[in-house]
Amino acid sequence: MKKKLAVLATALMSVCLVGGCGSTKQSVPKDGEVENIRLMVWAPSEDQSKDSGEWLRKCCDAFAEKHPEYNIHFTYGVADEATAATTVAQDPDSSADVFMYANDNLTVLTDAKAAAKFGGIYEQEVVDTNSQTIVDSLRSDGYLYGVPFTTNTWYMFYDKSVFSEEDIKSLDTMLERGVVSFPFTNSWYLPAFYIGNGCTLFEDGTVEEAGVDFAGEKATDVTNYLIDLLANPNFVVDADGAGMAGLRDGSINAIFTGSWDAGSIKEILGDNMGVAQLPSYTLNGEQKQMYAYAGSKAIGVNSSSDHMVAAIQLAIYLGSSEAQRLHYELRNVVPCNTELLNDESIANDMLVTAQNNTFNNTSILQPFVSAMSNCWTPVENMGKGIRNKTVTHDNADEQTQAMNDAMNSNGL
Repeated sequence: MKKKLAVLATALMSVCLVGGCGSTKQSVPKDGEVENIRLMVWAPSEDQSKDSGEWLRKCCDAFAEKHPEYNIHFTYGVADEATAATTVAQDPDSSADVFMYANDNLTVLTDAKAAAKFGGIYEQEVVDTNSQTIVDSLRSDGYLYGVPFTTNTWYMFYDKSVFSEEDIKSLDTMLERGVVSFPFTNSWYLPAFYIGNGCTLFEDGTVEEAGVDFAGEKATDVTNYLIDLLANPNFVVDADGAGMAGLRDGSINAIFTGSWDAGSIKEILGDNMGVAQLPSYTLNGEQKQMYAYAGSKAIGVNSSSDHMVAAIQLAIYLGSSEAQRLHYELRNVVPCNTELLNDESIANDMLVTAQNNTFNNTSILQPFVSAMSNCWTPVENMGKGIRNKTVTHDNADEQTQAMNDAMNSNGL
């Protein structure tokens, strides 16, 4: 027990040394005592429903069994990864000790000083079980702010009875063989073409003062390509569920989305469901690679937690190989833990392969600098302008420059 107490004390120090303790009131339990604690945990409803297997409750129960030094009273709240960070940042004292968030919301948390920093043995655990790119997606100013549990990106689903494995390497070839749908007016997707021809966002995504470079000939050429793409009779804009509906009735043979739609697509296509990283496209006679935005989803800890060590330990467990395996089995959440990715039963899953191939080969880390918020609407407007034919070959250069100017504007 003395050894256990010494390890616990060291762990507490390792969190505090990187500024992660917040207003903790936790003390190391005396020899032979069990500490009564209360932990509030937020997760999406799908991770808590009986229909989906109650992943969160099962993991918290398992964590409690592994930590007899605590008598834990768990309370659960519903918050998805897209909104939890904002809620925590607005009112840390009333928010969960442990929560799940998408890494593009990291600056929301760090600006509010609402997220605990992971240091010492906890940071090392994350580094040792994840790729460097995924770890970097949760760093800011050199500090680590969470435990990743999945990569977050999009890729291609297709009908294997229509396209061969060779066909899917080229969007142009696919458009000759069948009908392809793409979320053309969605600004999370459309930049794939611009980035593929050398356009950049904040240099490597972290240098805010560098701004966005979606200008010049390289960008105008893409705009002209997209105008022609829209005119292709085998191309359909995926908006308001059109892509999935077309896949269901057979009028569309390929769509671009993520793991969240995999179950529905499997139901539609059955054994003919194919999944792959992004294809290339032909621009001015040259092959250009499409690149998706990519990030991670993570377990974060509130810097105001009253039980910091236990909260950090729980976050580590919820992102562990054991918890990720259960997440995958219950909800098809693609793991990112390197141990699991080497497991044949998981590595042979084409969804896992496609998501991780996309993350590693055909994506860039989505910038999470504050100025990224200025980029969504201008790109969406470009997609809508091309769809509505207000952006044409005659004004492509002017409209592309206007998009770039707006992406570099603060909205004033």
